[in-house]
This record gives sequence, C-alpha cells and structure tokens, in this order.
Amino acid sequence: MSKTSVRVLAAASVLALAAACGSGSSGSGGGGSSSNSGGNTASAPGVTATTVTIGSHQPLTGIAAPGYSEIAPASKAYFDWVNAHGGVNGRKIIYKYLDDAYDPSKTVNVVKQLVVQDKVFGIFNGLGTPTHEQVLNFLNSQQIPDLFVASGCLCWNQPSKYPETFGWQPDYTVEGKILGKYIADKFHGQKIAIFAQNDDFGKNGVKGLQDEVPASQIATTQYYDPTNTTITPLVQKLQNSGAKVVVSFSVPAFTALLMLTSGELHFAPQLVVSNVGSDPITLSGLLESFAKQGGATVNGQQLIQGIITDGYLPSSADPSNSWIKLFKKVLAKYDPKAPLDGNTEYGMAAAYTFVQALQAAGQNPTRQSLVQAVEQSHFTGPALVPFAYSSSSHAGMTGTQMGVIHGLSVHYTGQPETTDDGNGPITPYTTAPPTAPANGVPTG
Repeated sequence: MSKTSVRVLAAASVLALAAACGSGSSGSGGGGSSSNSGGNTASAPGVTATTVTIGSHQPLTGIAAPGYSEIAPASKAYFDWVNAHGGVNGRKIIYKYLDDAYDPSKTVNVVKQLVVQDKVFGIFNGLGTPTHEQVLNFLNSQQIPDLFVASGCLCWNQPSKYPETFGWQPDYTVEGKILGKYIADKFHGQKIAIFAQNDDFGKNGVKGLQDEVPASQIATTQYYDPTNTTITPLVQKLQNSGAKVVVSFSVPAFTALLMLTSGELHFAPQLVVSNVGSDPITLSGLLESFAKQGGATVNGQQLIQGIITDGYLPSSADPSNSWIKLFKKVLAKYDPKAPLDGNTEYGMAAAYTFVQALQAAGQNPTRQSLVQAVEQSHFTGPALVPFAYSSSSHAGMTGTQMGVIHGLSVHYTGQPETTDDGNGPITPYTTAPPTAPANGVPTG
C-alpha cells in the first residue's frame, strides 16, 4: 500500500465502521415451559411471575462494532437456550440491548431509557471502559444491579463506592502483569514499545506491564485517541524508538490500523496484543476490509500469524472441549450466522455466569438478592481461572493464559496464571474448568 492509501484508509475507516454490522436483535426468544412459575411473584422492577427483563448498552455500530457487535446476540442466544429449557426458576430471560456506538454520550441516554422507560431488573455486560464509566454513578445511585461489565477496567472493583457494579473478565492490570512477565522472560533485555488506548483501558494495561517489564526495556509509550484513526505519527514514534517488540492495548479496529500502518512504514516488530484486540477472525477480516478501502489487497489470516496474545476461555481450536461443543450448539440453533470466535464465546460465557447469579438470587429475586448472590458466589463454568467475587471484591476473573495465533484461533501455551492488581505474585493455576452440563444449563 502507498502512503496515500493509508491516509485514505484512515479517513474512510470511521465511515465504514459506522455502518459495520448494522444493529443487533433484542428481546426474548426460544420456547420452553415455565414449569416453576406457580410460586413466582413480581418481586422487583423487571421481574414478573414468568419473565426477567435485563438490558445492556452495546456498540452495534461505530468504531468498536467489528467483532464486539457479535457479543450481545450471542448472549441472547444463550438466554434463548436457557429459556427453551424452562428458564430460571420458571422465568424466561428477556434481554434488551441498545446501540450506543461506543459513544459515551449515547451510553447515558441508552441506559436511562432501559432503567426509566423499560424498567429493567438490571444492566448486564454493558460494553466499554469510556462508555460504562459514564453510567456508574447513575446505576449505583438508583441501586440497579450492574453485572459483569464487558471491560477489564479496575474501576468496576470499588464495592464501597459502587456496590452494584461487578467486573467479569480479568482486569487490564492483571492481564498486563501476565503479559509483562511473559515479555520479560521471552524478550529479556530487548527494547519494547507500547501502543495503548488513551483511557483507563490502556492505562490500566500499561500499569500492569510496567510492574513486570524493567523500565529500561520500555523505549516509548504512545497513546491513541479512539476517535482519531490517523495514527501514522504514533507508529513512526514506535518505529523510531528502535523497539523490536510492540505491545498493544487496543480494540480490534486499532490493532488492524496499527498493523497496516506498520507495514506501510516497513516496520515489522513482534506484536503482543491484549485479549480484547486480538480475536483472530475479527482481526483478519478487519485487515482485509481496511486494506481494500485503501485500494490494496492483503491476506488477513497470513498477516496475523504469530501474534502473541492471551485468553481466559477455552480455545475454539479445541473442538473436543465440552464448552466449545455446547457453544456451537447454541449458535447453530439461535444465532446461526455468527461464527464461533472470541466474541461470541465471550457473550455466551458471560450469559452463563448471569444465569448462575439469577439462580442463586432465589425463587423471587430482588435487586439486593442478585447483588448478594454474586458476592457470596463460587461460580465455575468455562473460565480457565477462578473469579474473585466477595463482599470486598467485585473483580472478575483472576488471571489469564498466554497463547499464539495460529490459523484463525489462539493456541495456548503453558498453564493459566493468576495474580492481583497489586504486588501479588503471578502463579500457575492448575485446576481445569468443569465439564459443561449435559443440557447446557447450570445446575444452580
């Protein structure tokens, strides 16, 4: 690609992404009877004798839509699966997710609509660090359960300030520490550069990385603005630093832009990309789409080979895994056009945890009983590492596992590792996840 092509690409990508993926469906689906509804009452807003209505804000369009717009439909597909097996305590789950286009100002309006007009029981898996930060105070002041935010920001784990809010995935500092330990071991003494989103997502990740990588190895740190796709000056600084390794805390669109711009500058470092920006199918498709907009043709799958990344759910490269088998069945029945990739797996796995929480909240759940159920939980499921939930911790998973992209999937190496967001050690975690339940529904 020519330099002109990259400039055209950067200018055009926002318009292309704004139209990407359209909008997702919402509402309830699936069949099945509500066999336990006889003793059920309308115990809380959003809860009737036969239904529980929850809501979410999601980037169905805009810069974060590629890949991420798959998450909520996949969650809904899993809820539909549960509904078809009798629901939770005789109630079907109705999932309403609205588009905020990864725009914080729109997130506020979307969430207020869900709470005030739609009167949802709680917010589930609201996606994005800069977006969800804008509704934290509102949700907590209204005592709305705010479960399993789709972001690894440290900010979700503040139970005294935000008692309704819980993370789900590993926080970015935990992830950054584990990435940093791997880099310090494998690339000892080599210069590395950091490319990160200029918000708590990127800064939390950089903090974890700096805990493990000696300062003398970090040649430069460049932060990108997610509203500005012109990143050539930033990539030039990465290149001029002399770094042989670039660590990226980026959403998929900016991972793709980083790779294409680096190629244009004949800059070929080893890439280490945090989990949120490295889904192989999403990234391969974005590379080909963006290159085409710039008048070039690339093989996206070929370009992503060898990227170092990490994960905390079973690899789709293991078709014998019971969770992968279950998720394939769910998608085939309720979201058949979607691929089984990191995004759809994420959506279904998070939905599985929500079903566990709703089961534990009791026959006639209240908002308070739902929050208490998570705090008192010992949830297991497809996650490779345990959750940290307690009355004093609203953090999600406690670690991750390193891997490398081969083909269109991540192949894990070594063992999952756990740590904290402070000075705690990084330790191997050797307990395997349980087998998926035969009917795909938690046993409670």
